[in-house]
Amino acid sequence: MNILLVYPRYPDTFWNFRHALKFISKKAAYPPLGLLTVASLLPKGWEKRLVDMNTDKLGEEDIEWADYVFISAMDIQRQSAREVIKRCTQSRAKVVAGGPLFTTGYDEFQGVDHFILGEAEVTLHRFLADLEKGCSQHLYESDERPDVSRTPVPAWELLNTKKYANLSLQYSRGCPYNCEFCDIVLLNGRVPRTKETEQFLGEMEAIYRLGWRGGVFVVDDNFIGNKNKLKTEVLPAVVEWMKKRHYPFTLTTQASVGLADDEELMRLMVEAGFDSVFVGVETPNEDSLGECGKHQNTHRDLLASIKKMQNYGLLVHGGFIVGFDNDPKNIFERQVNFIQQSGIVGAMVGLLKAPRGTALYKRLKGENRLTEEMSGDSTDFCLNFIPKMNSDTLVAGYKHILAVTYAPRQYYARIGTFLREHRPILHGSPRLKMAEIKPLAKSIWYIGLKEKGQWYYWRLFVSTLLHRPRSFPLAITLAIYGYHFRKVMQGYSHRQKAAPVEVSR
Repeated sequence: MNILLVYPRYPDTFWNFRHALKFISKKAAYPPLGLLTVASLLPKGWEKRLVDMNTDKLGEEDIEWADYVFISAMDIQRQSAREVIKRCTQSRAKVVAGGPLFTTGYDEFQGVDHFILGEAEVTLHRFLADLEKGCSQHLYESDERPDVSRTPVPAWELLNTKKYANLSLQYSRGCPYNCEFCDIVLLNGRVPRTKETEQFLGEMEAIYRLGWRGGVFVVDDNFIGNKNKLKTEVLPAVVEWMKKRHYPFTLTTQASVGLADDEELMRLMVEAGFDSVFVGVETPNEDSLGECGKHQNTHRDLLASIKKMQNYGLLVHGGFIVGFDNDPKNIFERQVNFIQQSGIVGAMVGLLKAPRGTALYKRLKGENRLTEEMSGDSTDFCLNFIPKMNSDTLVAGYKHILAVTYAPRQYYARIGTFLREHRPILHGSPRLKMAEIKPLAKSIWYIGLKEKGQWYYWRLFVSTLLHRPRSFPLAITLAIYGYHFRKVMQGYSHRQKAAPVEVSR
């Protein structure tokens, strides 16, 4: 068999860092880890090619070469996935589709020959067995949660790693929490399933042997779902592995805000090479947190929790949401104030969306409040439900948050707030590396000379060099992130003119 694995294109959003990638001459932030894992589950004798449409074009010759085209995607890649399926149908290529997008909404897609839903370790081998017998079916699905300790190492040989800013690993699947708006429990369950320590180290070693040196994203939706195993087994082993190889990677992941409650865990993560973490803050409004079942964020000082993680040496990125039924009229200013006070530079603010199959989706459907298909992009201006707040007020308030949060004055002020709290532990030399010279030069040109508001850039540039020289590369990186955020905002403004904003203060 000739198998073509296709990863659809992402639209231009805050999440893909497309405008920041040009500073380091990369095409995409992360590789399609799911498809690379699927490739390792396929028979060894089959020929395989990978086309990540975020780094390369999908050619007609690729489709014509394939006996089967395997597509995996998330909600945000919906439109591109439709286009790929249409092209395959026109070329009479057989399509096999799986991943989160299709698992929760396969009935919305025409032209797919076989749907492999759920986790591939369970359903893919059933399809392969039927294919060998000549009786393959249209739909394969299962609620079974596989043992991830038997998941193979991704097929890294299919990837041109030079096109990516980071590589990826997975340690666990599942999240112990059940937030109403989140589909992770639907896709991966509530019981965290973890890989064995030696298995995880083996995957790190596989990336190391590729010659990769740099960022590695541990893609778990909640890395700290099993804290005890991390503290007693996994992280101590990672620390030793990293020390032995002189810290070839910088690690990042996603975790719940409860990470701040465990000082030993934070210390071990930083010692193991983790320098940043994404946390779902969502909202400073307690009633809205209770409404969506985000109880792990309630009855705590969220600002203090964020600052504690920063004090331990972690750059905290945060997810924020507006549009909850219990959001008061002043939620927009409260979100802006919280973001500024927290020093969360990478504040990803989105409108509430109801992913198909989630508890929120079911509740809104029962209340007859669903309106249309979800785009998958929480940072667009579209709602897929009728909010309790007036829709125009909600969207206008959301635009106000974005306009303020990413404006140069507020953005650079947050960098300053963060740097004052940040206590980094540097595992290598603090000197500027050769690989950082080119991005620095580009930042001077694009941000320091060509962009409006360059005064803020130069103030950060000089003050960091004088007072926090060890943090200078990080400060420039954050400035580049801000450039990306503003470019995306400009794109949104061009596509849709903002309505006049009147926000309750």
